[in-house]
Amino acid sequence: MTGYLTTHVLDTALGAPAAGLKIELFRLKQDERTHLKTLFTNEDGRTDEQILPQAEFETGVYELVFHAGAYLDAIGGAAAEPRFLDVIPLRFGMSQAAHYHVPLLLSPFGYSTYRGS
Repeated sequence: MTGYLTTHVLDTALGAPAAGLKIELFRLKQDERTHLKTLFTNEDGRTDEQILPQAEFETGVYELVFHAGAYLDAIGGAAAEPRFLDVIPLRFGMSQAAHYHVPLLLSPFGYSTYRGS
């Protein structure tokens, strides 16, 4: 199986997918952090394409950056200054050619993630 990367963002405060949330993907290699792609979640809280498709997949260390503050502003969340959660970076490693699914469960005051399927 060739590897690829996907995500899914769920707004646990609303009990619904987080639509319109900006996500950036970076690859980390030694001291370099390289931006690979910017995507937005659809109505199902997923991206319309794989974040890292099979043709571009390499094992290594990556970072997904979820722009939670802008999403919360867009849905009418109360914006305190500074915001408790604004930009959420998730750094993780992919060590084998497999499907990596890195979802984000989000609320205005907390988040969690895990390796899904």
